[in-house]
Amino acid sequence: MGLFSRKKKTDDSLDLGLHKTRRGFFSRIADAIMGKTVVDDEVLESIEEALIGSDVGIDTTSEIMDRLQERVRKEKGVSTDRVMDILKEEIADMLTCSSTNGIPDDEYVETAFKDNSKVFDFSKKPYVIMIVGVNGVGKTTTIGKIASQLKDSGKRVMIGAADTFRAAAVEQLDIWAQRAGVEIVKQKMGADPAAVAFDTVSSAVAKGADVVIIDTAGRLHNKIGLMNELTKIKNVMKKVVPDAPHDVMLVLDGSTGQNALIQAKEFSKATDISSLAVTKLDGSAKGGVVIGIAEQFKIPVKFIGVGEKVGDLKVFSREDFVDSLFDKTKD
Repeated sequence: MGLFSRKKKTDDSLDLGLHKTRRGFFSRIADAIMGKTVVDDEVLESIEEALIGSDVGIDTTSEIMDRLQERVRKEKGVSTDRVMDILKEEIADMLTCSSTNGIPDDEYVETAFKDNSKVFDFSKKPYVIMIVGVNGVGKTTTIGKIASQLKDSGKRVMIGAADTFRAAAVEQLDIWAQRAGVEIVKQKMGADPAAVAFDTVSSAVAKGADVVIIDTAGRLHNKIGLMNELTKIKNVMKKVVPDAPHDVMLVLDGSTGQNALIQAKEFSKATDISSLAVTKLDGSAKGGVVIGIAEQFKIPVKFIGVGEKVGDLKVFSREDFVDSLFDKTKD
């Protein structure tokens, strides 16, 4: 079955969360194709402007436009309706790095928190996730929402409050841990973050926890210091679980657009990032940044945030994302 031949799975919160991006994107294109039936240079220029305006990014937009123009040239006389289908296909292809390796997207999403999950490898016990990202991007909230969904699925979860440089970070994480009903390991402000991580993983092993989520400080003012700190945290965890961490997840604020791309670049220099969570996509028209990040860094997007509720942190499905982005009927 083709990518877009399936019946779209209804997800109103995803459609609502991408509303601003979708509306901005299509309003620009609608102005260009009004009264036209065949694609011309003006239509292509407007599509390019719409992509840039949605914060897809200059480089990724150039790549998309090259592909689009090549297909328009080959097919000849492409209608304005057809060009949107082509654009949709090319953007979906851009998100291949975030695809599910042949597993149907619906199955990937539905089993995310179950034993046969392809999002988490529960055969590793405990499965250790290290969360990185600058302050203010939604790290604490993302940790809390992941922990809550894991707990609801029957997993025993422990959180390590290793961002010991901000008292507020520990307090907020503690609130989320209580709300989710999971254990948290914390120390006083200023404590060694690596020591907190070590204690958390050690306790998780002793208590038979399924998942450990380690928060880290979000400071980018000194890349050398950040690199050393994250490396130290990794090394102490390996003393307890040799192959930890199993996932280093970078949390990015999607509403910051191109700034999120810059953060991804800086953190990729400081440590090996294995997955992404892009938050706050409901807050602006910059949802296209997901496409740019996935294409430029070839790092899979595991989660996107489209609202404040726990269930608004969605397991990323490129099929649902692209379908929702292109569904004009939702507005």
